[in-house]
Amino acid sequence: MSEKPSFFAELKRRNVYKVAVAYAIVGWLLVQVATQVFPFFEIPNWAVRLVVLLIIVGFPIALVIAWAFELTPEGIKRTQDVDLARTRSRGGAWIYVAAVGIVLSVSLFFVGRYTGKTPRKNEAATNKSIAVLPFENLSEDKANAYFADGIQEEILGRLAKIADLKVISRTSTQQYQSKPGNLSEIARQLGVAHILEGSVQKAADQVRVNVQLINAQTDAHLWAETYDRKLIDIFAVESEIARSIAESLQAKLTGREEQALAVKPTNNPEAYEAYLRGLSLETRSLFSVYPLEKAIASYEQAVQLDPTFALAWSALARVEIFWYSGADSNAARAEAAKRALDKAQSLEPNSPETLLALGYYQQLVLHDNGLAKTTYELVTKILPGSSVALTELGQIARRQGRWDESVAYCERALVLDPRNTQSLGLAADIYVTRRQFPAALKLFDRALDILPNELDLMAAKAIVYQAEGNLPEAAKLLGDVSVQNSGYVALDVKATQLRLERKYEEAIRLLQARVAQLHAGSEAKEAEKGYFHLVLDFVQRVSGDNAGAKGSAMQARDALAQACKNQPNNIWLGVNLSRAYALLGDKNSALKEMQRVALLPGAKEAHNEPGLEENLALVHMILGENSLALSTVPRLLKTPYGSYIYGAPITPALLRLDPLWDPLRADPDFQKLCEEKKS
Repeated sequence: MSEKPSFFAELKRRNVYKVAVAYAIVGWLLVQVATQVFPFFEIPNWAVRLVVLLIIVGFPIALVIAWAFELTPEGIKRTQDVDLARTRSRGGAWIYVAAVGIVLSVSLFFVGRYTGKTPRKNEAATNKSIAVLPFENLSEDKANAYFADGIQEEILGRLAKIADLKVISRTSTQQYQSKPGNLSEIARQLGVAHILEGSVQKAADQVRVNVQLINAQTDAHLWAETYDRKLIDIFAVESEIARSIAESLQAKLTGREEQALAVKPTNNPEAYEAYLRGLSLETRSLFSVYPLEKAIASYEQAVQLDPTFALAWSALARVEIFWYSGADSNAARAEAAKRALDKAQSLEPNSPETLLALGYYQQLVLHDNGLAKTTYELVTKILPGSSVALTELGQIARRQGRWDESVAYCERALVLDPRNTQSLGLAADIYVTRRQFPAALKLFDRALDILPNELDLMAAKAIVYQAEGNLPEAAKLLGDVSVQNSGYVALDVKATQLRLERKYEEAIRLLQARVAQLHAGSEAKEAEKGYFHLVLDFVQRVSGDNAGAKGSAMQARDALAQACKNQPNNIWLGVNLSRAYALLGDKNSALKEMQRVALLPGAKEAHNEPGLEENLALVHMILGENSLALSTVPRLLKTPYGSYIYGAPITPALLRLDPLWDPLRADPDFQKLCEEKKS
């Protein structure tokens, strides 16, 4: 017999083949655990590579062990000392090796399960996912930062039109630096596999754009390019970048998407600069509508320079609508929004930007939720990578009382915009509306992880604790709120906190400082001044300062009456004016104003109507009609809605703590309501 066959026969006799097969099977299982499970549990990539390397190195070692040793009933012995024929019937060594391998694979799985941090569903990265980080401004003139902001936003807008890509919205990416060092951690937070970094340098009409596409898991640079172009050619650069990203990520483009990427919105470079300036101002506004005034001016300049600039017309319509909805709901503002929208529709009626502006107009000006829903659904098909329309669909579902559907839309939006604190706040507010306070607190915690020192977010979370009756936790969140560093929302919640704690002197000092700070200037500020005079009146009244309360109520009435005259469709203003009339003992005017408000657009919406009933109960109580006030409360305690008094719907804790309800406190039925379990 030749030497070669005898060698292979010996391999077979010593079970080396069986061990090799068993090792290959178990090794394959371990590689699958390492490559598929480790990343899910955020175990570092070096651990995956280490497992694969150990499996490869262990293969020849396992074969040597199989050649040299044999498993016997007496234990492991050298093969030359064992009668193989006798031990074969009791099982081969390959079974032992396979068993050890399976135990090891299961152990590795559970090590990953209990040592890793489980990411949320919407953070699972896919190969065709990307986040565009803020572009660095390399221009000598630092005032050109708006240009870098605008280029980033425009590239994002083009990518969002590609259905085969998952694109994270700018609101989630703008919190990062232009060239951070921890790309893998950022990618994990955003739920993407790829990051686009870039820089922009502008001098006169010359522009240099540098971009690089990076695989965040491996830190590999997949593609990079530098573009030196004239300003007028910047649209071609944006299109080329979007197309190159799609090709690098192997995303399929439809014919319509190809056309959308190639669109050149204007031939006027000055108009485009004005548009980018407005876009930068608009996207920097998170919790206040006031920066939109400057954005409006920039968009107006853009359309004056190029009256055929449809993209700028739709942007102008959008911010006019936001300003109307948030601060200045008078007829002139609505007409300005309609003029801009009509112009955009005449130029590009089917563009996603025009349709989005149309949806905003239908929703926020016409209060036609049905029409707006149809429009937003169309936008989601044209802009599959944008979270904006999904968020608005969530708002509409909330207005119609479809609470679960509203949450579902918000969750879909958060997949595309996971670090958007406004979307997180909206989702939290839906849970507050339904009195699902633990779920709301978790969402506010997520938002505060992103913006840990944002006072308005902390105040929103404090509202939840107030509704639960947990005043100490609410106080911790409101400790830094002051007239010097806080806006309307945080100050209002702080004043409510002091009233609930019955710290009247401190509340009065805070509110007096605020109204002194609010001098007449814009209509929005005058309305805010009237509101804080009203809040001051309530505190003065419960503290026993009736003379001061009357003076505050008169100032509140005058300011709010003027604001309602200018903004007759503003529900919030009408609600507060009715309270001011009631505090002055003017029953007819108070009830007449409530009747007027009940007929306004949006008053019958699910999240609004019970809030108006709550306010009517408060008006009746102020007027001494306690039985009418009390008759409404039991049903309100079981109804989801948004409150015009607390932000959260009334709860037994709020009824129990708030001195506003003291006129009902001696009533046994009211006492019973205060003692009921929280729904």
